[in-house]
Amino acid sequence: MSASEYQAVMGRRNAIMKSAVGLDYSNYESGSLAFDYEGLMAATGLSMQDVLAVMQDYGVGNTPLLELKNITALARKYAGPGRGARILVKDEACNPSGSFKARRAALSVHIAKRLGYKGVITATSGNYGAAVASCCAKAGLACIVVQECYDARGIGQPEIVEKARKCEALGAEVVQLSVGPELFYVFLRLLEDTGYFNASLYTPYAIQGVESLGHELATQCQGLYGQAPAAVIATNAGGGNLTGTARGMRKAGCDAPLIAASVDLSGLHMASDSQFNRKSFTTGHTGFGMPFTTWPDRSDVPRSAARPLRYLSRYVTVTQGEVFYMTEMLAVLEGMERGPAGNTSLAAAFAIAQELPWEALLVVQETEYTGAGKHQNAQLDFARRQGIDILTGCPKDQVPGRTIILPEHPGQLGVKDLDLARLRRSLISRALEGAKHPPEALDLAFLAEETGADAAFVAETIQQLQEEQHETT
Repeated sequence: MSASEYQAVMGRRNAIMKSAVGLDYSNYESGSLAFDYEGLMAATGLSMQDVLAVMQDYGVGNTPLLELKNITALARKYAGPGRGARILVKDEACNPSGSFKARRAALSVHIAKRLGYKGVITATSGNYGAAVASCCAKAGLACIVVQECYDARGIGQPEIVEKARKCEALGAEVVQLSVGPELFYVFLRLLEDTGYFNASLYTPYAIQGVESLGHELATQCQGLYGQAPAAVIATNAGGGNLTGTARGMRKAGCDAPLIAASVDLSGLHMASDSQFNRKSFTTGHTGFGMPFTTWPDRSDVPRSAARPLRYLSRYVTVTQGEVFYMTEMLAVLEGMERGPAGNTSLAAAFAIAQELPWEALLVVQETEYTGAGKHQNAQLDFARRQGIDILTGCPKDQVPGRTIILPEHPGQLGVKDLDLARLRRSLISRALEGAKHPPEALDLAFLAEETGADAAFVAETIQQLQEEQHETT
């Protein structure tokens, strides 16, 4: 791959994406930096009932909402009097491919087939690839999964290797690559060469697929318990999980607060070859969660339909050791072996439940399947072989990429709150950098929606940024 060839392909990216998604994003651009987000979402022409019908056709969704009675009882032992909400979990591992991403995939594959594409391509570490492969098998479409898998030594994380196995078992062709810019280049070339549909995680189709999860969750809470959840916790990476869930809940008439949870991998660069295998989580961590929250359009489509700051009310982090500990707790106390992504939210829920009254419902929004490579023992063993120290003690003392600290007792499980005002400020700053001209009223209204803040916050933030820029010049 020559530099000139790389630049030429990247220069055609918008045209390639337009052809591969079936959407003309320029139709929704307006103002200096604004775009018509709701117009983009409505462009699919699909109602919630249409989406639910597609889920049913693909055997996706309608997953159980389970009460974790033993974990709830344990959380109450560490809570104050009258505290300790009932912890519920939406068991998305029951989907055909083993994760909530089957919802994203079902709607994307449905659209690809309806539009006449012969195949589908997706770039993913694996869970979504398996979901797309599963749905393509049902639809009779070809499937290619492009997977960032190895470091320069040719060593792949056991979780990613396990996901590749699952993709191949479901009929996909898996293209495995090393970490770095090669992934997006190869992805674009394959889209261009095959003419296949881009089943991006960030199209309106993918987000509307997840809306079915939020809608189900809210409906089940009312039907089973006669009340709305006090809060819903969603593992956050690229923001689609949280965005779709929030939108689906609202369409079901539920405005419960939505809390984002990510694994704290601060200090590790996700595109660094030397650091790639020094993390034990391939998704649901701050390496994706932070940059996608403050810059959603860093995705593989011109405008991402995942806009997390519009919907979240709180953002917390947990540590790797806490998630592994919670994974074992779920198996030992509830008889459920599930993978780490959903257990990120569950680790957060154990602590947050202690803030809420007994009668409240706290919903963990998804689980994922586990397997040999995804199991916590495999991941801890791999971490040891990469030189990571596995210790017991206070999990908050971890140093990502150097140590994983397993709690000594459940009372050490906790959350760290991130500063939403700082995240909102970062988004506004990035948006202004890409503005074509000074923001207009339309742009200011867009930024207020985009940050989940009000117009006064946006105006004040812009003034502060301008003053800071003036001082530095």
